[in-house]
Amino acid sequence: MQTNERRVGTVSRGIRCPIIRQGDDLASIVADSVFQAAQAEGFSLRDRDVIAVTESVVARAQGNYAAVADIAADVRAKIDSDTVGVIFPILSRNRFAICLRGIAMGVKKIVLMLSYPSDEVGNALVSLNQLDAAGVNPYSDVLSETQYRELFGENKHEFTGVDYVAYYGDVIRSCGAEAEIVFANNPRAILQYTKHVITCDIHTRKRTKRILKEAGAQTVLGLDDLMTAPVGGSGYNALYGLLGSNKSTEESVKLFPRDCRPLVLDIQNRILQRTGKHVEVMIYGDGAFKDPQGKIWELADPVVSPAFTDGLIGTPNELKLKYLADNDFRDLSGDALKQAISDSIRQKSDNLVGSMASQGTTPRQLTDLIGSLCDLTSGSGDKGTPVVLVQGYFDNYTN
Repeated sequence: MQTNERRVGTVSRGIRCPIIRQGDDLASIVADSVFQAAQAEGFSLRDRDVIAVTESVVARAQGNYAAVADIAADVRAKIDSDTVGVIFPILSRNRFAICLRGIAMGVKKIVLMLSYPSDEVGNALVSLNQLDAAGVNPYSDVLSETQYRELFGENKHEFTGVDYVAYYGDVIRSCGAEAEIVFANNPRAILQYTKHVITCDIHTRKRTKRILKEAGAQTVLGLDDLMTAPVGGSGYNALYGLLGSNKSTEESVKLFPRDCRPLVLDIQNRILQRTGKHVEVMIYGDGAFKDPQGKIWELADPVVSPAFTDGLIGTPNELKLKYLADNDFRDLSGDALKQAISDSIRQKSDNLVGSMASQGTTPRQLTDLIGSLCDLTSGSGDKGTPVVLVQGYFDNYTN
């Protein structure tokens, strides 16, 4: 065995940084923080390391905020109706309630249509067992709030303890608008109440918009169509609008960061100038993973990564070691097995799609995989590590 053989594969490190404020030189702060961590912990940077920066501090440094009054003004400018249907929102105080306030301030009545038994990302309103017991078909049945209560009573969120039906109704009414709440999964159902619709789903929004337009809706907007340009000097996001936003204060939201490509290139260049190492850099938001207990899919952002350097384009191209060991080289062991597998990896094709030897590997975008790892590493609370350094991700058994 070679004495210099590496014994560690992928390593993910949360990097502590100063608290980021609007106007800060984020590229300089990120590069300095990574160098300081390397010196303090005794590790070195290598080619193809990945430096990932959470979208939250990027948006904060950009000052990309909007007030609920700005959202209201944008709604009034884009919807010529006092009554609007707001359909398929996720159940979240942080993600959606503040946006709902802005929408409610811009109209006189909201018909809020909630998907059931859960929202798009898995937050449950009722359980499948409750639906079965009630004989309700969520694909076809449209329920009023009264019917929902008669059938299912009060259902508080498993983790937050919030009854979102009552909570969202209270949010709308607190803004001076009338609230009517219905439950359905077919977007066409909202057209019984109004022809002016804001669809709030994230990953299915294009299909929902198409269905509504084909069904005769007069106005069809998504959250990605609101706050796409400044309103009275506010922040904005031309690509995603309100999608990916988070509550900042009781009167404002922090929008998803915009125009991040120059930032990742700047950080990459700073590392190259200081170390000679070519690292990859990405901005990351929510990871794309599902909680097995609450059945909640984490990804409430429109994408995992809004910007990244070119080396992170594509998907993994990996062989399944277990398959090789159990099939191609099942008669080998020890050093002979190691050598055979190493040779297979070195000789592998640049495109293993359809190859039996790659079955069971994860065919997802590199940025989705690495972003999910970073989201789990940094957490969403008080760890104080908005930057994550991933080393060895592109290594394989031969390195």
